[in-house]
Amino acid sequence: MDFTDEEFEEACSELDNPRISDYEFFVESSGVQIYRKYQEDSGLYEYKVFGTLSGVGPETCAKVYVDLEYRKTWDSYVNKLYKVKDGDREGVYWRVNYPFPMSSRDYAFIRESREFEINDEHVWVILGRSVPFASKPPVAGVIRVDDFKQSMAIKASGDGSKAFMHYYDNPKGMIPTWLVNWAAKVSHFFYCDQIVFRNKNFINSCSFCVGKCTINQLKFAYTAISISTCLFLVNIFG
Repeated sequence: MDFTDEEFEEACSELDNPRISDYEFFVESSGVQIYRKYQEDSGLYEYKVFGTLSGVGPETCAKVYVDLEYRKTWDSYVNKLYKVKDGDREGVYWRVNYPFPMSSRDYAFIRESREFEINDEHVWVILGRSVPFASKPPVAGVIRVDDFKQSMAIKASGDGSKAFMHYYDNPKGMIPTWLVNWAAKVSHFFYCDQIVFRNKNFINSCSFCVGKCTINQLKFAYTAISISTCLFLVNIFG
């Protein structure tokens, strides 16, 4: 078993009882709040994201979150992205093209989705973290990101959804930590305009959400699946 029941339960509980006493408020926009906590060993931050998504249900959001094929249609920095398997262990391999002159990064990670009934509410939970896969050893010239974790929980709220995400990613290499943390802050003010463009393509091509997605929903989805340091830096250098 790659993830414990306790890990899923912890993600579920954050939806209604956020544990942010040791986090600092980072930024807020359109109903999405981001908190962060400093990591002494890496000099980077881990993030918690809370948001309310109007006009789209949690099942749709959960499906889009794990849709590898759709991501490849809009994310030009994806080099390779596909499912992998070692024996009984299944996961994802993802190689990201960083802006020149930085080296590309790649990820090998496990991801698992579960659904729960809690107090008469249906909750979708998705967990992921980096693990070694014998079938995907590090590649020469590509920096392996082996310190990555994420969790997401989402449930219905009114005519939309209520969502939570926890994220940490250490891109390693020679990128100064001050630049990574600064880019995380600055990129927030750049991505809103990009979301308008993503939203048009999303509505037209995603079979899960045709005609349903609002700009606010896409803002959270973009944060949730692109908060990784590599895409923060893309917003600055790309």
